[in-house]
Amino acid sequence: MVDPNPKLTTSTTKPRVALCHDWLVARRGGELVLEAIAEAIQPMADLDVVYTMFDNGSSIGPAIDPLRRKASFLSAWPARRWLLPLYPLAVWDLSRKLRARHRRKPYDLVISTHSAAIKAIKPPKGVPHVCYCHAPARYIWTHAEGYAGGLRGLGLALIRPLYKVWDRRTARRVETFFANSTHTHREIGRAYKRQSDICFPPVRTRFYTYNAEMLRDDDWLAVGALVPYKRFDLAIEAANKRKHPLKIIGTGPELERLKALAGPTVTFEKAETDVQLRDAYRRAKLVIFPQLEDFGIVAVEAQACGTPVVAYAKGGAKDTVIDGSTGAHFESQSVDSLLSAIDRCPKHSALACRENAERFSEERFREQIARVVREFIRRA
Repeated sequence: MVDPNPKLTTSTTKPRVALCHDWLVARRGGELVLEAIAEAIQPMADLDVVYTMFDNGSSIGPAIDPLRRKASFLSAWPARRWLLPLYPLAVWDLSRKLRARHRRKPYDLVISTHSAAIKAIKPPKGVPHVCYCHAPARYIWTHAEGYAGGLRGLGLALIRPLYKVWDRRTARRVETFFANSTHTHREIGRAYKRQSDICFPPVRTRFYTYNAEMLRDDDWLAVGALVPYKRFDLAIEAANKRKHPLKIIGTGPELERLKALAGPTVTFEKAETDVQLRDAYRRAKLVIFPQLEDFGIVAVEAQACGTPVVAYAKGGAKDTVIDGSTGAHFESQSVDSLLSAIDRCPKHSALACRENAERFSEERFREQIARVVREFIRRA
């Protein structure tokens, strides 16, 4: 008979850890964090399954790809972002699968990485659940205006009140929350009425490096998905007003609209490889970061390459960009405020930028996550 309250296994056997992630459909920021968590705990833990609402078989990395994937019944359905009302059922299905596997071979710890619904997974009785939270679901709690209008916007408006109740209630299933920034720490408190510890996500500072021999252009640079909340329109308006070169690297549904706004000094490019992106960071005079992000990895990648960042003074940028040292903050999303910050952006700040970026290295992240897992092992 299986012990309903299993303890972490003895020192001769590695503790079994279940990983949970909202969706495995592309290798992006959240998936890089999941990969880094797996890398950090593999030496001390037995990993065999990732539980996820949606899985299209995408490669995530060498630590995650060998693991089995248990997907919810929604995984085969198209248009996952239209299925929000069914997310609670998907998480219920994954909770059932988690318990079934636990009965055959008990888990000692559940770790979820959450930005939509997966933190609501219900761990087996007696098994602690640690959640690394990128953000409470943005389209429910913080970015409602960005999803207004159209059929999808109407659906979100109808489901939002009920989803908030469910989302807050199921936060009780988490024993310990980790937030990816001070901003997210506050949002967890506001949305879930829970405390959290801050653990900055990992940035590849060994890859994104400063090259003193590479000559810089006079170009401003903006990088990211071309979606409304990124506010690349603001960077374009600033470049148009100054007639200053601006390079935008990214793809997305806003491409044609942004091209229509762009003056002759604005160009659009794709970075087909990380090397191309790194070169763009190294050559830019500065990076414009005009959006509110929960963390915002672009701002740190740029600084790791010695490039100052002009950032909207909200969200993760308050943690990552030091006003007057590694860049400049602007207080309102207006052209005049942005241009004023660009004028104040420090020059010859490459070494300060690089030193600041080291605070967010992969090594520091892995050390912090490993300490968390060791603490749960010790407590048991």
